[in-house]
Amino acid sequence: MDSSKAAEGELPYWDGPLSHPFYSHVVKRVLDILLALILLIPGAVLMIPLAIWVKLDSPGPVIYSAPRGGYHNRTFRIYKFRSMKVGSDKTGGCTALHDDRVTRAGRVMRRLKLDELPQLFNILKGDMSFVGPRPELLLYTTQYTPEEECILWVRPGVTDRSSIVFIAQDEIVGEENPVENYEKYVLPEKNRLRVEYAKHQSFGLDARLMLETIGGVFGKARGMVHEGKEAQH
Repeated sequence: MDSSKAAEGELPYWDGPLSHPFYSHVVKRVLDILLALILLIPGAVLMIPLAIWVKLDSPGPVIYSAPRGGYHNRTFRIYKFRSMKVGSDKTGGCTALHDDRVTRAGRVMRRLKLDELPQLFNILKGDMSFVGPRPELLLYTTQYTPEEECILWVRPGVTDRSSIVFIAQDEIVGEENPVENYEKYVLPEKNRLRVEYAKHQSFGLDARLMLETIGGVFGKARGMVHEGKEAQH
């Protein structure tokens, strides 16, 4: 993709083959809708107190919405509980270790992935899937190489292999030059994993990634409990 198109915010086009196309385009969408509807009520039970916490914790809106590169080259707005101070996205799109832009509520929500709960509505709208390449900033999607363009031809997801591998991304990018470190050490591997997923998407792979994600979140929760106990001693 040339720089003029990237500057205009155009997304790339890709019409290569995908594995399991009927599963990717039809079966998976049906499963996403059914699971999202099943989770909507218990999700609301969690989202209501979280929304109140976000509102009381720091000034600003409860929901953070921002454009991302989406399915079939359509830009969409991803929904999250706001976990950073208002305007933080204007000072850099990557969160550093011990980033002081993150709110108190945000630190807990981000570690347990609770800030992602509003993406149930992205799934119901058809913007996202439960499993798929994590949606990136347009800054990066407009720079995809020809091989990477297939990422935008499966629905982006709440979780994928890169989310599991980089579950502690802030520790990897560190406190100094987080954006530079992200682009140098994290983004290339994330894109490789996204391409791998796009070309090998299947029900078995999706089920495995969902289970690994749940395991990773519970591992984070156990770590937080352990840290809390250590702080008391």
